[in-house]
Amino acid sequence: MFRLTDQGLIEGIRFLPSPNCEERPVGAQISLLVIHNISLPPGQFGTGDIEDLFLNRLDSSRHPYFETIADLRVSAHLVIDRNGDITQFVPLHMRAWHAGQSCFDGCDNCNDFSIGIELEGSDDVAYSEEQYQALGSITHSLLDRYPQLSRDRICGHSDIAPGRKTDPGPAFQWTHFYELLDQL
Repeated sequence: MFRLTDQGLIEGIRFLPSPNCEERPVGAQISLLVIHNISLPPGQFGTGDIEDLFLNRLDSSRHPYFETIADLRVSAHLVIDRNGDITQFVPLHMRAWHAGQSCFDGCDNCNDFSIGIELEGSDDVAYSEEQYQALGSITHSLLDRYPQLSRDRICGHSDIAPGRKTDPGPAFQWTHFYELLDQL
């Protein structure tokens, strides 16, 4: 189980502060967890490019795809790499720029009330067991910390931006993830 500080940080994991965040709207309560996937370049893992994207230092000349995303200013609260290592980019009490145009349960702008977790991966490549273990453990800690967050308020990016996003994709094993939550 992870310890979450009053500053919105998770003890014992690496924190790289992204500039791509802001204060949440007054009165916004954390009540949604959004699971994403990301790989940069697409389909490649372990490159360090996700970190560079979230810190606004991605070298667009290194890969043709990077030219198409050079102007993006995005971040998630957390990234879980293929080894299950977690990096935090945005304090949990801040509004990370992860969901874009989105809607959950009739409420637009999911960034206002959600925490975004990126899994290093792609829609059609199996996620590692280490990622599931880390995701289960951090999710358990988030459920303990935020009373408005519940199992039925955990979703994929595709659920809040249908037609626009497909992640975490068919490779994500929701049943396995929920079984892990039950075991913790």
